[in-house]
Amino acid sequence: MLKLVSWNVNGLRACLQKGFLDFFTAADADVFCLQETKMQPGQASVDAPDYHQYWFSAIKKGYSGTALFCKEEPLSVTNGIGIAEFDEEGRVLTAEFERFFMVTVYTPNAQPELKRLDYRTRFEHAFRAYLQALHEKKPVIVCGDMNVAHEEIDLKNPGPNRGNPGFSDEERALFTELLSSGMTDTFRYKYPDRKDAYSWWSYRANARANNVGWRIDYFLVSDDLQERIVEPSILADVYGSDHCPVALTIDL
Repeated sequence: MLKLVSWNVNGLRACLQKGFLDFFTAADADVFCLQETKMQPGQASVDAPDYHQYWFSAIKKGYSGTALFCKEEPLSVTNGIGIAEFDEEGRVLTAEFERFFMVTVYTPNAQPELKRLDYRTRFEHAFRAYLQALHEKKPVIVCGDMNVAHEEIDLKNPGPNRGNPGFSDEERALFTELLSSGMTDTFRYKYPDRKDAYSWWSYRANARANNVGWRIDYFLVSDDLQERIVEPSILADVYGSDHCPVALTIDL
């Protein structure tokens, strides 16, 4: 049984001042994935002697970035997907284990007025192809901030947000395409009708206190791992970022 955790920490240096290590230690995950670390190598350290640590930072300082902490040393670790315009932002980090690939991703935000939608669309197509190539070798588990609420059930106020970044028809269709390529949204697979389950809340208007949120952080697995899903969870009581961690227990 493997316990996997993913968290967009929205700046690891800040999150370390807000109890990150307490949660990290208590979680005791086999693999712990981070997005939006917003740091360069050496700017912060995580005291985790039981883990192998892997970092992939954006070229631009204080922006994006991903990290992986693994109890078991991976067979290999790959930074990026082999396309410079995406890899320079430190968005994808992959660890290969004997039975599966573990991929953490920080999907580009489409930005206000969808001004970065073209970039995001190119990323989505390239990332989907990357996952398909991995799956030709072995099953894939993907986690991270995918910056889209897929269906209306996945955000508190779908009507007013229709067409906004993270809930545009284009982004939702791209996520549908990703799932249709052979991936399963573990939370919806297990809990198809669960409402008010969110992983991100605006810092404005007491959104988190009122649970006016979005579910944009995911664990996806290759369809052939569906029957091995034990428990996907959203850890909404964990603070330290505008996102909460999400987790997956899987029988591998």
